Amino acid sequence: MIRSMTAFANTRTELDLGAIQMEIRSVNNRYLDLHLRLPEELRFSEASIREILGQSLRRGKVELRVSFQRAFHAEKDQLHPALLEQLAAQLQAARAVIADIPAPRFSEVLALHHQEQGLDHDAWLPAIQQNLRSALQDLDEAKQREGERLAQVMLEVAEQMAELVDEVESHLPALLAEYQNKVTHRLSEALTAVSPDGFAQISGEELSARIAQESSLFSLRIDVAEEITRLRSHIKELTHILTTGHSADQKSRTRQGSVGKRLDFLFQEMNREANTLGSKAGSIEVTRAAIDLKLLIEQLREQAQNIE
Repeated sequence: MIRSMTAFANTRTELDLGAIQMEIRSVNNRYLDLHLRLPEELRFSEASIREILGQSLRRGKVELRVSFQRAFHAEKDQLHPALLEQLAAQLQAARAVIADIPAPRFSEVLALHHQEQGLDHDAWLPAIQQNLRSALQDLDEAKQREGERLAQVMLEVAEQMAELVDEVESHLPALLAEYQNKVTHRLSEALTAVSPDGFAQISGEELSARIAQESSLFSLRIDVAEEITRLRSHIKELTHILTTGHSADQKSRTRQGSVGKRLDFLFQEMNREANTLGSKAGSIEVTRAAIDLKLLIEQLREQAQNIE
């Protein structure tokens, strides 16, 4: 399925060690750009976090915020008298210079105690990895939901493009017939201007042949059958990509590349055909259709920028 690069996930894991909370925000970007915001106590997990993110994400500017809270254990969290005496001495020395310095809160004293103790890396790292994988799963589900909405919008635009192509094709016979009438009228005026009995000097077969020749040259100049065929083929490929997405097989995904990049190449080809269609336009209606096609292609390109 189509996956968007714009998504958000928020997870919290409660463990015996404490609680870990992560927020992941992802927006569109050409490449994978990771920004980590970790407490200093969790810096030891940065390399592992980057490895997991790099394996799970392909594109996007991703910001990860991690916070944690230790669980309170009566035996382990007893404050040592030596630490309290040291804090009291430092506070007294500070008040000798600045009298109104407030005493530290109990939570601040407890945090300092924890900092002195340090974290057990072997215990906390698996918990961080577990929480990160849970957050990435939620992020992936959010990407799929947003991707489905993007795909639906783009499919509606593709339908409008198909209607424009059909309109151009249906207009071509009438355009050719109108040109034949103009050629006939101009030849008649030219013959009459040369001689009142000009039609007596040219046979009907010669006149028909001249009209057919002029019409043939005009039909070649406005022939957009190839462009119409290619546009229909591109629209069909666009619909296929939007409705099927990528194979779940990792090898297939690596070989094919990202959907967003494939779509960008497809839109370049669509735009090329629309430009050719406009340059061959034999009427204002075809010109307008070519312009409308280019506008719709640009809408698709803007939407595809959010696709992974």
